[in-house]
Formats: sequence, C-alpha cells, structure tokens
Amino acid sequence: MVSSKGLNASPSNQPSKKFGVTRPISCARPTSADLQRTLELEKFLFDMGLYESKEEDARREEVLGRIRQIVKDWVKQLTRLRGYTDQMVEDANALILTFGSYRLGVHGPGADIDTLCVGPSYVNREDFFYILHDMLAEMEEVTELQPVPDAHVPVMKFKFEGISIDLLYASISLLVVPDDLDISDMSILYNIDEPTVRSLNGCRVADRILKLVPNVEHFRTTLRCLKFWAKRRGVYSNVTGFLGGVNWALLVARVCQLYPNAVPSMLVSRFFRVYTQWRWPNPVMLCEIEEDELGFTVWDPRKNPKDRNHLMPIITPAYPCMNSSYNVSASTLRIMLDQFLYGNKICEEIELNKAQWSALFESYLFFESYKNFLQVDIVAADVDDLRAWKGWVESRLRQLTLMIERDTLGKLQCHPYPHEYVDTSKQCSHCAFFMGLQRKQGEFVQEGQQFDIRGTVDEFRHSVNMYLFWKPGMEIYVSHVRRKQIPSYIFPDGYRRSQLPRPANQHQTEDGEGSRSNSGEQHLKKRKDPEVDDKQDKAEKRRSMSPKSRDSVSPEIISHRLDRASEERWASGSVGSNSEAEAGGISNSSSITNVNSEMSSCDDVGFESVAGSSEGNAASDQGSNNQRSLLSDSCGSNVLLEKGGLTETEAYSDNLQLEANAAHGTVGGDNSHAMRKPIESDNKCMKPEVGSKYRPRNCAKKERRKASNSGELLHFLCGFDIQLAANS
Repeated sequence: MVSSKGLNASPSNQPSKKFGVTRPISCARPTSADLQRTLELEKFLFDMGLYESKEEDARREEVLGRIRQIVKDWVKQLTRLRGYTDQMVEDANALILTFGSYRLGVHGPGADIDTLCVGPSYVNREDFFYILHDMLAEMEEVTELQPVPDAHVPVMKFKFEGISIDLLYASISLLVVPDDLDISDMSILYNIDEPTVRSLNGCRVADRILKLVPNVEHFRTTLRCLKFWAKRRGVYSNVTGFLGGVNWALLVARVCQLYPNAVPSMLVSRFFRVYTQWRWPNPVMLCEIEEDELGFTVWDPRKNPKDRNHLMPIITPAYPCMNSSYNVSASTLRIMLDQFLYGNKICEEIELNKAQWSALFESYLFFESYKNFLQVDIVAADVDDLRAWKGWVESRLRQLTLMIERDTLGKLQCHPYPHEYVDTSKQCSHCAFFMGLQRKQGEFVQEGQQFDIRGTVDEFRHSVNMYLFWKPGMEIYVSHVRRKQIPSYIFPDGYRRSQLPRPANQHQTEDGEGSRSNSGEQHLKKRKDPEVDDKQDKAEKRRSMSPKSRDSVSPEIISHRLDRASEERWASGSVGSNSEAEAGGISNSSSITNVNSEMSSCDDVGFESVAGSSEGNAASDQGSNNQRSLLSDSCGSNVLLEKGGLTETEAYSDNLQLEANAAHGTVGGDNSHAMRKPIESDNKCMKPEVGSKYRPRNCAKKERRKASNSGELLHFLCGFDIQLAANS
C-alpha cells in the first residue's frame, strides 16, 4: 500500500489550485458539525467491520511475499531451461505489484488482492498459464485454482492460504526487470500487445488516482463508505452492468477534486448531489485525455463511433485512457440514478439531523420491489465445475439484459440483481441469479398483448452453451417466477418473508415521474394480483391479436417450458446433459409464461422513475434538470457545477452534434439505438429486425416442429407469434 505521505497536497496552502480538468466547485472548509458527522461516519464504518486488523494485514503481506518468491523462482527456472548464461539466470527477476482496493488502501476483511506479475520479454503469457499454473497446482497452500486465459484481461484466480488472489501477467520489453521499475513510465508500453496493456493499466490507474486527489486519506474513507453503500443497494457489480471498484474510485476521486477541502461526511453528501445532476453521457475525467505516438486506441467519441454509444463514460486517467464503465446499459443506468437520488435524500436528512448514517446503508429490498422475475439457475456436477461455469454464465447475464431491451424496444425493463443464491437441498452444485422485470412506465398496452422473448432466451442460451470448457452436468435453466413463487432459500432464515408494509424510504417502483423528483422510496400501492384470474377462459387468453401498429408490444412474456421429465429431474436436483434436451427438440431453458396485464399497470412493482428513462440520455438530462435546485454550496456552486463539473467536456459534445446523428445518438441525446443494435449470434432462427413483428416462414416451421415435440400448442397467423399455452 502506498502511504498518503507525499501524496497529500495541502489544499489550505493552495485554495485555488486546479485539480483535474476544472476548477473546484467549492473550497469551503468543514464546520464543526461536518467534523462531528465525519467522526460518526468513521465510527459507523468501523463498527460495521470494514477495516482489517493489523494481524490480518500482516498476513496479507506475508502471502504477497511468498508469491513474489514463487514467481522469481519460476522466471529463473525458465531462464535456465532456455539456455541463458549463469549471469542471466542470477539476474532474472519478476515483480509482484498490487492494484485495486488493496493498492488504494480501501480493502476490508476477506477481500481479494488484485496482483500483477511483471516478467521479462522471453517469458510469455503461455508460460504463465501453463508452467506457473502447474507449479501453483502442486502447492498445498494453493486452492481453487482457476485460469481464465481468454478473458478481456487474462487472469489466474486462486486462494493462497485462504486469501483470494487475482493474478495478472505482463511481459515487458526488457531482458531483466529491475526491482525499482516505474510502472507509470510511458516507455513500459513499448512493443507490447493490447492484453498486456490492459493488464498493466490496473496498476497505472491506481497510482494515477492517488496522485490526482487532493487528500488521500479523505479519499480513502469516502471510497470505503460508498463501496459499502453500493453493495448494500445492489449496484456494485461491473460484470452485470453496474459499477465495479475502479469505477467507484474514479467517481469519488472526481468529487474530491471538486471539493478539495471537504472532509468525508461532506464528500459523501456532495457525491450524491453531483451525480444526481450529472448530464450523462458527458464523461467523468480526472485529467485531460493523453494522446501519444504509441498508437493505442484512447476513448474519443469524435473519432471512434463505438464510444458514442457509451451511456455512462468514466474515463481512466492513465494512457491509454479507456472507458471503464462500458458495461452500463440503459436499465442499469436508470437503476443507479434512482439509487443516487435515494442517497441524496438521506444525506440531506442527515445534514438536517433528521437521520443517522445507518439509514443510508439500509439494504435494498429487491424482492419486494418487483412482482415478476427471471430466475437463472446454474448447476454443475461439482463445486469446481460450478465455479468455472458460474463465472462464464454471470459474464453473459449482461447480454441477456441487452437482448431483452433490444427485442422489446426497451418496453420491458430488466433489473439484474448482482447477488447469487444457493439451494443447498439440491444434489448437484447450484447457484441462482434473479432479474426484476417491469413494463416501461407510460407505455400503452392492449389487453391480452404479450412480450414474446422465447427467441431472446434461446439466443442467450445459445451464447452460453458456446462455452469452450463445457463439461457434462453444466446446465442453465431460465424461468419466470412471480413474487409469491420466490424459492424459500432466498430469504435469510430459510423461509419466505411475509408481506410487510414497505418502509417509507424504500423505492416505490412504478410511480411515474414523481418517483425521481421525490427521491422516491415510498410505500408500494396495493393492487389485486392478476394471478387470481389464472382460471380465465383459455381461449380468450390465446385469441389472435395482430398489433395495431409496428410499435405496439405486448405485456405478456412467453418462452419455452421444460417437458415433465426435465422438470422432475430439475426438481429432484439431478443434472442431465445438454444432449438430452436438444435431442427432444426443447430448450434447457425453463418457461417464462403468462405475465398478463399484471405488467400493464403502474401500480405493479418495479422502480421506474422518469418516463422514457430507457431511452437513455435524454431522460438523464431531464432528470438532472429537475434537480437543479438541489445544488447549494459556497463559492458559487450552482454556477461552477454548471460550467465546470457537469459540462466539462463541451468540446466533445459540441463536435459530436453532427457526427453522432449519423451514428446512434449524440452526447446528451437519445442513445436508445445502442440497445436496439442486433447482438451477434450463430442462432439461425432468430427474431427479425427490430420494428418488425413478422418472422420468416422457415423460422415459423422450425418453431412449429419444436412446439409439437415439446407438447406445446403454438398459434401462428401469417408467421406472427400470437400465443403459447401448455397442453392441460
């Protein structure tokens, strides 16, 4: 860890110093009340167990020392085997550097250590994933060893004496790696490939962040607080489309630059105040984007069309500057903006002494916020297989969100919940993820209409089953469940939580535009559950309803059912193979059936905020403008935030207005096209282009045969899917 000594600038001596790309919003110093609230916040974080003991910290340092010696021995062994001189063998070296939460000094008990091994030019990535892997596999101290060589950033995951390690590798253009290597030096990037650049960037970004914030200790306390908040509110997960550790660090660092003299209690409050009003997709940047002759691609929407589709750009400060939050989708952005509003409301109450810090960290009641869910069950033959299989499926869940947004034109909104649940009663190794479903607020819905996402789920299943390391027993089941059908293992004490009145500060989910302006977590409105009408006339539910316009989409969700044998096998916890399901002509995805007009009312659950929020950035702009009055600070906060923090990239937005119209949206404009773009897949029987309700005849024939084989009744009219119902 880097000490704050030497990195702590003294803002008192340089009150007008520019941190980042703009002047500060406010140079106000803390009052006695601010200092008291900071003490209370730090005590709360300590009481919640977020700080590691000295003994645990010393144990981590010991483990890192062991790993350093292992990689040095590995490099020396390879140097000798490749015929280098004795002097070269003696000088051969490899470094272990840290990044992420450990490098930033905000790790807690049980957190993993992000590490980077830097080796000489003649030791390549294949040596790392084969020879070093085999060395680690033979050690008793090493468990749960999992190489992921094909990841965007190749990594080897394992536990060393119980401590989780994520180990990356970078081979640099030096024959001997010096012990005092400066990782921030630009010359280290010469003659290396893109994966190596991404591996090095973790350390380079962490070092740069610590140098760009005005007060390291205040930054650390604030970041520790907001990471804990994000986990409690269900918005901490890069892989599912929310924000990960580096994203939160960059957001906090920017707020520290805008308020250089603020203490942690002030910074937490200003964090929510700033980002509830930020005009996404204007980027968050800690420094100007660097250009260099090395030729690596940097984030620049003026030159790179793909960068124009990013909804929440948070730019890394080290060359080559990248968008660290490219995973964010329209749905996850909407969810995070709602949570920022919730945090802002609680912080205002704390500043008025109407609430305590504990209120800010109340867990988000996900299963009480929706009535309809997708349940994704992941099973494997043993724990080791499940670990690898789950990692792959989890990395694809974001694609399922994007596919549903695309195929329903954004009218069916998804909330992926970044927590996994385990059913220990299953005979196989198991975990499950859930996604909340809700209709986009304000959409006109015809009675009996339906959302047909069979093709969407099949496309998702197809992409998941392309896993190169698939083994027998690895299965995935996707099913639709209502709130009353949530499995009992989801709840803490092993039983279904009784339906209690919603807390006043919990989000009401479909209250229209008022939810955002009210910072909304209100009581859910009671409504008769349409599920009591399940015995309605089946013929009425299956009647043909051609849409009145190309834009009309039905609120009923449709997919495939497992046959009875598959359901019995899944219920018993046994695991089959994919070949069984495919031979029978059915998907191994469970059914998503008959979410009727339950989805059509704003009184149903979910937490939609601003009408049209899934249309992306225009709604973000509207939401931010509605909250303009919240800004109040000394040194002309309103003006500075308007001219500085929130529009600090006018050069980008001004130059983009004409170019982006030819692409898929403008900075500050409608980016809904981004989620409508087709997602590549090898599935030949797919939905037609967005906007068309009719499928090719050959697709209809294939699905007709498929439905017949699985005992389902499927109606077609001129190739248009109308209804799917299971035979009684």
